[in-house]
Amino acid sequence: MRQIDRRPFVFAVVIYLLAWLFGFPIRAQSAPLEEVECTLILDAASGETLYRDGVCDQRFSPASTFKVPLALIGYDAGILSDEHTPAWDYKSEFKAVKRDQKTVDPTIWEKDSVLWFSQEITPRLGNERFAGYVSKFDYGNTDVAGNPGKNDGLTRSWVNSSLEISPVEQVNFMRRLLAGELPVSDKAYAMTKAILPTFEAGGWTVQGKTGTTRLGDSADKRSLGWRSLGWFVGWANKDARSIVFARLVIDTKRSDTPKGPQTRAMFLKELPNLINKTK
Repeated sequence: MRQIDRRPFVFAVVIYLLAWLFGFPIRAQSAPLEEVECTLILDAASGETLYRDGVCDQRFSPASTFKVPLALIGYDAGILSDEHTPAWDYKSEFKAVKRDQKTVDPTIWEKDSVLWFSQEITPRLGNERFAGYVSKFDYGNTDVAGNPGKNDGLTRSWVNSSLEISPVEQVNFMRRLLAGELPVSDKAYAMTKAILPTFEAGGWTVQGKTGTTRLGDSADKRSLGWRSLGWFVGWANKDARSIVFARLVIDTKRSDTPKGPQTRAMFLKELPNLINKTK
């Protein structure tokens, strides 16, 4: 009878054990990726869950949705003054995309989601003050350390880095904002609400902020984490009803189309029907 050569099998076992022993990552490369989605709507006053579907308690990078708490911080700290002050000029060292190479004020900052404007606010706060605000807000995991060894917490922590938040935490933060329960001035509340983009959806007046990023290690675009993430979070009013919401979508692969605006468009289209389901 023909003898089976067991050497390839033994070799594979040895390699596996060595990898385990020295802490190298071991993962099934063929494991299929799953799309992550969450739609969460709460009554703003009572906190009652009106609609919930998908994975809503897992934390991810807030991306540009962080511009909502950052606006509160900026106005409370006196760095931002009103809807159009300050207006900061673009500088070449910002290395922004062409669309953002312009003079930007707080209203344009929120509307066009300009990263370099955020990165001009946070250094004016300093590490300790910035971290203090995020901690007092109890925002997500409150971790603004940034990427290990890069000392970029002030400028990158909310963009696919250390700071993470779940859809559940997003809507709870929005409830506290609307209820005036955050440790900021009345002016900070009023100005933040004034500059947040406004939309209409089936009779609902919606104010919210998108967020877009790509999850994963930029040095390894083949990694399982290299995926497109889109947020849309905020609140909406119709007649006497007031709601807070979070929509999160993470694709199974990278997309070159900004995921945040796509996520917002789908939510605005679906919102009237989602609310009707709660009646």
